[in-house]
Amino acid sequence: MTVFNPRRDFDAEHRVSRRVVIIGGGFGGLACAMELGNAPDIDVTVVDRRNHNLFQPLLYQVATAALSPADIAEPIRKTLARFKNINMIMAEVVGIDPSSRMVSLSDGDSLSYDQLVIATGSDYNYFGHDEWREFAPGLKSIHEARQIRHRLLLAFERAERAKSEAEKQALLTSIVIGGGPTGVEMAGAISELGRFMISRDFRNLQPDNLKVILVEAGPRILAAFPEHLFA
Repeated sequence: MTVFNPRRDFDAEHRVSRRVVIIGGGFGGLACAMELGNAPDIDVTVVDRRNHNLFQPLLYQVATAALSPADIAEPIRKTLARFKNINMIMAEVVGIDPSSRMVSLSDGDSLSYDQLVIATGSDYNYFGHDEWREFAPGLKSIHEARQIRHRLLLAFERAERAKSEAEKQALLTSIVIGGGPTGVEMAGAISELGRFMISRDFRNLQPDNLKVILVEAGPRILAAFPEHLFA
């Protein structure tokens, strides 16, 4: 087992005295790393299983073919390149031992730390029904955005060749679960994409064939926003 202990000299007078390991290269992890950037007494290591950071609020536009994945992704190394005291490791964390202050990686290597920051983000809640994930992917990664885009575009192609109006209606009905900002944006983008494509690219489809259903368990959508904004 190899133990990584990245320590560097900034100059002849300063040596790193504290090792900070940040798990996660998303908004929180990068914000923390940049706050510690170029501090003369801190050595920072950012660990993420991806080598790029996503601007997740715009993933819905990748999912609806409005943006390319490259438009919302940037290499973590590029983001942090100007900070001489920050090192980036592409790896998956599988364990943490607080007593020995060690982080275990999936390839068998480990990182030692003085301070540990866990900024691994969030995941979708399928309410104990993980089998739903196959049919209703979340929207946290480029892979999921591409998967949704593929399904949407393929549904239009199949609907173009459908033999009945009922089949067209079924293929062009999308259900978005969750009335938060992402759900609302996603529902609107699907509707906009569908009407644009139907009017321009498809000869056998009509705007009335398209239906987008937004499902929210609460009393209203965008519950985190003040109600007076909707007046």
